[in-house]
Amino acid sequence: MSIPIYLFSISSHPDAISINSLSVNFLKPEINFSNYDHLIITSKQTSEALKQYDSSEYLEKEALCISKQSALSYKALGGKVLDIGGGYGDNLESKIRAFPKEIKWLYLRAKVVASDFVKKCQDDGYDIQEAIVYSSDCSQAILDVELEDESILIFTSPSSLKCFLSTHTINPKSKVIVIGTTTAKAVPETIEYHISKETTIDSCMELAQKL
Repeated sequence: MSIPIYLFSISSHPDAISINSLSVNFLKPEINFSNYDHLIITSKQTSEALKQYDSSEYLEKEALCISKQSALSYKALGGKVLDIGGGYGDNLESKIRAFPKEIKWLYLRAKVVASDFVKKCQDDGYDIQEAIVYSSDCSQAILDVELEDESILIFTSPSSLKCFLSTHTINPKSKVIVIGTTTAKAVPETIEYHISKETTIDSCMELAQKL
């Protein structure tokens, strides 16, 4: 009998029991996109939030995207991608530093973020403004989920892990997979975990199927 794989994410996978981990609330702050040269996008929720605006206002702005998935979400809107990071906020810091400090960036972000890459760049003189375009809370689905004792648990963000642990403990018989180093930092020291090779759900599933 195969061990069930639970995927805690806002995305799903056909080979996993997918639990929508977050309830997303989109915001629409007033933004004058003409004031900026490039956008910074770190999730597909950002692209969803952009749908609230007239696309003619922002599509001419190339975006620095944190991952292939966030890049695909912006391309799906018709946007152009400036560059793609390695899936981590800290990785974007080096990408930004490759550009002149005169470049004006707009970071379209969640209310709560896991990385301080923007502040580090701002402190060093890079021109980055921020706009909060969505917030997220724990979904009822992740708070109430019932698991088999021996399972594989995949977490795709620090928030999904924190939400799960707010109402659950991880059974010692279960195995934990996290999508990258940022999520790994949210894992309590007492819990063993595995990190996917790439910051994609497919990579997490490939690892899960080998465990």
